[in-house]
Amino acid sequence: MELISQNKVFDGWHKQYQHPSEVLSCPMRFAIYLPPNAAQGERVPVLYWLSGLTCSDENFMQKAGAQRIAAQLGIAIVAPDTSPRGDDVADEDRYDLGKGAGFYVNATQAPWSTHYRMYDYIVQELPALIEANFPVSASKAISGHSMGGHGALTIALKNPGMFSSVSAFSPICNPLHCPWGQTAFSAYLGNDRELWKQHDASELMKIAHGEQTVALVDQGEADTFLAEQLKPEALQAAAQQSQYPLTLRMHSGYDHSYYFIASFIEEHLHFHAERLFA
Repeated sequence: MELISQNKVFDGWHKQYQHPSEVLSCPMRFAIYLPPNAAQGERVPVLYWLSGLTCSDENFMQKAGAQRIAAQLGIAIVAPDTSPRGDDVADEDRYDLGKGAGFYVNATQAPWSTHYRMYDYIVQELPALIEANFPVSASKAISGHSMGGHGALTIALKNPGMFSSVSAFSPICNPLHCPWGQTAFSAYLGNDRELWKQHDASELMKIAHGEQTVALVDQGEADTFLAEQLKPEALQAAAQQSQYPLTLRMHSGYDHSYYFIASFIEEHLHFHAERLFA
């Protein structure tokens, strides 16, 4: 790994690294916040944060204001990039497909399948890298925003027991039935809608029985993407069908921005801490 930058914050350290990814066949960047006790060598649990369309590792770390509470709670935060990057990586001249829009799936269709394997990167390669190189424990939670909220929910639902808890801000809850999801899934996964269901949080939550990862979702009622793209009502209906432990909170006046995330990130960190340290 190559250290790109580091900044001391609340007596912990925010660091950016680049590393060669075998899964994605390109260099990848991630950010990690190590709270003060981790900087002193104590092993701490990890919250993985997945960002949304057009974002990188920097958006959350610079805008969410999460480090102060993470430092107090003793939780590390890892923020990966949202897609593979590089001159050889396939792309499109649009914000919702290609670079910055990996959707946390393993693409099966050319030209995307060469590099776009964000599911395996988040589930396998990145946690192994973090646990091998930093003072963290095997305890982990996952969270995200928008496209990253979709990723956090689907990854937690597909891997029960891997994460102590999952949360999301303004997630894409039902990509089978929204333009963002239909654009990405048709390109990355082809036309088999049964395959799409394996990466749709509402479809997965309908059939989630046995071990279930407790979930918290916050959604702003003034979000301009709410009706067309996000569809939290589908997730709520799925949770009722399977008796899933989901708390969905709607917030008057809040939009899709990081102002919304910054307003409630402290509550999300405490939600995860209760389970990470249980």
